Amino acid sequence: MQAEEIQSIEPALDMGIYTVPDVAQILRLPLTRVRRWLDEFWNGRLSNTTKVSYSWGKGRERVVNFQTLIEFYVFFKLRELGISTAKILQAHEVSSKLLQTPFPFASSFLLTDSKTLFVEIGNEILITADARLQYEIKEVMEGFCRKIEFDTDKVAAKFWPLGKDRSVVIDPQKQFGQPIIQGTNILAETLHRIHLGGEEESTIASLYQITPQQVEEALYFINRPIQ
Repeated sequence: MQAEEIQSIEPALDMGIYTVPDVAQILRLPLTRVRRWLDEFWNGRLSNTTKVSYSWGKGRERVVNFQTLIEFYVFFKLRELGISTAKILQAHEVSSKLLQTPFPFASSFLLTDSKTLFVEIGNEILITADARLQYEIKEVMEGFCRKIEFDTDKVAAKFWPLGKDRSVVIDPQKQFGQPIIQGTNILAETLHRIHLGGEEESTIASLYQITPQQVEEALYFINRPIQ
């Protein structure tokens, strides 16, 4: 019997386009870690289950979409709680089949609607956790969901990396999904480069007709520490 062919997810303008360095910058993760996750986990083990390749292109030109970006962040937050990589990948494999999507970690069903949040789905025990860890998972996921806007299909549609009370937003339908100032098409990186050129925050704000606080938040987003 012939093995099912793995399909490549090609980039689309309304799905966001992110290089591996883009993902590392947005999530403030080491570049080598993001590259390893993509190669070893998403395009390795998980691809065998979902039958899709999560990146398109080769070498430095490889790109992923917005939903993969969100999945990386969820993976990172669960690892921060001390949940093993093996258990998280198992959760992805099972939930991918149940939800019939290659991006289960970008679904509001798992992030908000599932009362046990990866601890149990159907009859499958995904993560064995005591009450404390279950509480921590719930707290982290609920906090993360306050940074996400979901569409009518319960799929992540926008991401506020600093929270919705801040102005930096990642909208895959604007500027190829690069971080912008909410309500504009102004790239956070553009403000950062102008500031590096010696311009004061107040001058930049006046130039782009935004507030000094919005400029400050964009600069903080770009320069915040790597996790």
